[in-house]
Amino acid sequence: MFLYETHMHTYPVSACAVASPEEMVRHYNSVGFTGAIITDHFFNGNSGIPLYLSWKNKVKLYAEPYYKAKREGEKCNFDVFFGMEYSFHGTDFLLYGLSPEFLAENPGFDELTLPELSAAVRGAGGYIAQAHPFRSAWWITDPNPAAPELLDGIEVHNASMSEKTNKKALDYAKKHDLALQAGSDAHDAKTRRPSGVSLKKRAENIFDIINAIKSGQIELVR
Repeated sequence: MFLYETHMHTYPVSACAVASPEEMVRHYNSVGFTGAIITDHFFNGNSGIPLYLSWKNKVKLYAEPYYKAKREGEKCNFDVFFGMEYSFHGTDFLLYGLSPEFLAENPGFDELTLPELSAAVRGAGGYIAQAHPFRSAWWITDPNPAAPELLDGIEVHNASMSEKTNKKALDYAKKHDLALQAGSDAHDAKTRRPSGVSLKKRAENIFDIINAIKSGQIELVR
């Protein structure tokens, strides 16, 4: 089996993270994972990128952790893929299948409504899943999941959420026939039992992971 982390933050692009991309790669490699999707907070979330910069420069800084992690991964046969965590009124969405080049060509991508976001991601051939649905916090306007027709999947196990909250996410996903996924929501390089998804074949690209999740050809690593 091939283990992949689907929800990972790195310092300093994610303001809440404390480990560099290289540290995260080395740690996950040391605990037996095959690869990871870097999902740093985008400009509309808990981002460490100065918002006064030009769009081109913000995108360049945003993509740096991915390229740094990828270079580190090449040293130890660890796969690294580009992803995003996009925020809307405090709720978060994991986006896979886009690229830094796509972002550079779409200024204002951080200002979309949820229907616009869903259409843009899917129109580009990508995948959208809600991260840690039902999470409650002061900065979240509406803790309920997005309308199911706007989503491809649901993070039904988030290592930072309670069992009760994850169970509600699982029930919602099953009720609306949404793809299931798990992730650590990792912010440091200390956890010894990270979460993610397990594939039967090694992923050659991000779309191998997307297709495995959407078709249910995974096991949840909890």
